[in-house]
Amino acid sequence: MSSRQPVTGAIETDIPAREAQVIGAGPRITAVPDAEVDPASRRIVDEIRASAGAGPATVIPEYMRVVIKHPEIFRCQMDLGTVLFQGLIPAREREFAVLRVGWLSQAPYEWGQHVDIARRYGLTGEEIARVQLGSAAPGWSEHEAAILRGVEELLADYALSDATWNILARSWTEAQLIEFPMMVGQYVATAFIQNSLRIPLPESNPGLAHR
Repeated sequence: MSSRQPVTGAIETDIPAREAQVIGAGPRITAVPDAEVDPASRRIVDEIRASAGAGPATVIPEYMRVVIKHPEIFRCQMDLGTVLFQGLIPAREREFAVLRVGWLSQAPYEWGQHVDIARRYGLTGEEIARVQLGSAAPGWSEHEAAILRGVEELLADYALSDATWNILARSWTEAQLIEFPMMVGQYVATAFIQNSLRIPLPESNPGLAHR
């Protein structure tokens, strides 16, 4: 039995201190100017935006213009993002998971961006705030709590418990069960990059304070 205990409840956070740490000192890598983004990369960005229910980008987000400096990782990450946005897990359930990843990772860019995406797929302000409290908070259905607990377990122990797996398996197909840990891993990796490269928040993204 693993000794790693997942964080199933709220976590203490000092938002100004965290954002000063992962944003405040300025980006570690300068973004490619928007005018220099090649047409093929711009199409890739517009494809992932369309899969998330957004229109074409007038200006490519700075995060993407940083990662584009590694063209193959950029292409692979955008392609996987598009697959997950069009994936087998319902969008509302996906956003519960992504928000919990963003909050546990204390990732201002990811959290703030996905608050807006989650609202687009029907999550309420009350549900978004409750994601911060985790799987143990009252008010979740058994399936919703298992999604959140699955994220918590994967970040703590790199594996789903039998109890969580069995609940998810009542509603999800085998393909959805394969997709879930891959999806969580994709957004953990995104948080790693955004936090480590100190990607600035655009004006439209309030970061960890967003609700």
